[in-house]
Amino acid sequence: MLGSERGVVEEWLSEFKALPETQISSYAATLHRKKTLVPALYKVIQDPNNELLEPVCHQLFELYRSSEVRLKRFTLQFLPELIWVYLRLTASRDRQSNGCIEALLLGIYNLEIADKDGNNKVLSFTIPSLSKPSIYHEPSTIGSMALTEGALCQHDLIRVVYSDLHPQRETFTAQNRFEVLSFLMLCYNSAIVYMPASSYQSLCRMGSRLCVSGFPRQHEKRWKEHCGRVVLD
Repeated sequence: MLGSERGVVEEWLSEFKALPETQISSYAATLHRKKTLVPALYKVIQDPNNELLEPVCHQLFELYRSSEVRLKRFTLQFLPELIWVYLRLTASRDRQSNGCIEALLLGIYNLEIADKDGNNKVLSFTIPSLSKPSIYHEPSTIGSMALTEGALCQHDLIRVVYSDLHPQRETFTAQNRFEVLSFLMLCYNSAIVYMPASSYQSLCRMGSRLCVSGFPRQHEKRWKEHCGRVVLD
């Protein structure tokens, strides 16, 4: 890691700590302008032995737990890289270097499974009623014309649960790893349209690396880093 990149990360770490509550919104609005910050943070995350990794993970969690949505998305863009590094270190049994990344992932998970009152959330969506027109269709003829607007709004509504209640997790185990990481990727996918190009690249790298890790034909791939078989479940 270059000295200039290290300086960018250290400045970012100290800058947010000294930020008053009243300036968080304006800070979030200007964070994307720091063009050298994101590449420098990727380098820190990719190096488990970097001494800046622990404070970086701590600050990413502080950004995520803030009420400012743009700060949450800033942390979320690194999720594919964090998951890949976590799985790689887990496969190599380097638990000591993995501690702060594991804590960050579990922290995001535990924040997302509960609402602001601490109650577990059920993630769902509602299929729109076909009784009302949309850009895709004309409404079907309703037998009774005496239906009120309120009744029309509720007619044929179907609520689909796509993520049921999840328990809080204090640590990763072989039994819960797949469940937790799948839920985290669900959170990432819900905001994927707001992610920068660098995050999409990281997501593609994570997917391609997981597909070849530990297999005999790995040497035929462009990505040459050796890694033991990554077990997802």
